[in-house]
Amino acid sequence: MSTTTGAPTQPEIVGTQTPIVRVSVPRRSLRSELRAIKVVWRRELIRYRADRLRMVTTLVQPFLFLFVLGTGLQAVAAAGTHGVNLKTFIYPGILCIAVMFTAMFSAASIVWDREFGFLREMMVAPVRRSSIVIGKVIGGATVASFQGVIVIALAGAVGVPYKPLMILGIFILQLLLAFAITAFGVMIAVRIKQMQSFMGVMQMIVMPMFFISGALFPVANLPGWLTVLNRIDPLTYAVDPMRRLVFNHLDISTAARQALDPGVTWFGWHVPALLEAAMIVALGLVMLGVAIWEFSSTE
Repeated sequence: MSTTTGAPTQPEIVGTQTPIVRVSVPRRSLRSELRAIKVVWRRELIRYRADRLRMVTTLVQPFLFLFVLGTGLQAVAAAGTHGVNLKTFIYPGILCIAVMFTAMFSAASIVWDREFGFLREMMVAPVRRSSIVIGKVIGGATVASFQGVIVIALAGAVGVPYKPLMILGIFILQLLLAFAITAFGVMIAVRIKQMQSFMGVMQMIVMPMFFISGALFPVANLPGWLTVLNRIDPLTYAVDPMRRLVFNHLDISTAARQALDPGVTWFGWHVPALLEAAMIVALGLVMLGVAIWEFSSTE
């Protein structure tokens, strides 16, 4: 094949060498894992602070139980409360449900992240998946505790005194509950891929746990089947020590205390409050371990 005389010829490229860019992945260390936990925890707080509507909506149902139901049933329950305001009696249970709902909604962020693809980006990060789960649980527990503080601030409106030791004890108990419930929610959310499914499961689990726990009724002299369900309900062991702490700072009669705060018993043995708190922590750690195992095996 001929070419035009005098036309410049293009040099033939025999081959090219593409420069290799070396990507170095930092070695995993305790410091990098703690940093990952902190990043995930901080992300949960930023999302909570930016969602003002969520702050309000998660408090609507607890406030309805506390002020509407508590006020409406006061006349009916007056004979059985021995002069104690019904709102005062149900206050510890309402505090628990406020923390519980917020913790479960925080756990639902895993489902959102999976639907929008952000979870996959976190899973390919050079950190252990356990760090992601721990950050999620700690972040959700922190957010739920903030919601609990709002309910704690309303103690005076339902006849609960602002005693520093009592307030501190309530805060510690609701912090432990927030950790356990968030771990429980994450354990469930890891296996669910659609938000609608998670909300259905939450309604199926959360509301029965709340009603069976004794948040709205004393746990003594119950029918046999309800007693069994009450004793195996994890929320029972958060409501009972919190109610015991509140009643220890109330000026009420002995009859009222025996009727409204009988305490949880196992075959006639009264379960100490410290043991109940330890059970919450133990359950939270077990569910956190299960959530880490499930998340580590998820593709």
